[in-house]
Amino acid sequence: MADAQAQRSDYRYLQPITTRWHDNDIYGHVNNVTYYSYFDSAVNTYLIEVGGLDIHHGQVVGFVVSSSCDYFASIAFPERIEVGLRVAKLGNSSVQYELAIFKDGEAHACAAGRFVHVFVERSSNRPLSIPDNLRAALTALLPSA
Repeated sequence: MADAQAQRSDYRYLQPITTRWHDNDIYGHVNNVTYYSYFDSAVNTYLIEVGGLDIHHGQVVGFVVSSSCDYFASIAFPERIEVGLRVAKLGNSSVQYELAIFKDGEAHACAAGRFVHVFVERSSNRPLSIPDNLRAALTALLPSA
């Protein structure tokens, strides 16, 4: 289970996102599946901007192999949110992220989740050691960093 007490201050990186009209479902709040899109966008923005991941031509690709999310309070369009990102576990070819969604300016998370990336060689889809540039970026998100 994700951390129901997740605090904004627990996260080293925050990615701002503005909810979109089509994020809302028939019940008037952001649909649960959309939270995974926010998580994915925050992680990949970080990997591209900080880790130098080349999503178009690079030889390394990150595959999501596991994910989960727990929901504590709803969000809706139009709201500004931030996705907190930290690394819980860093292996040879995989990384486990912990993420949380915060309403703009709020300390407590509306949702908290995790997902695991396995880095693979694009041409073979076989796991490989995380390249140094990505490893350095991910290490910076470890709690002990």
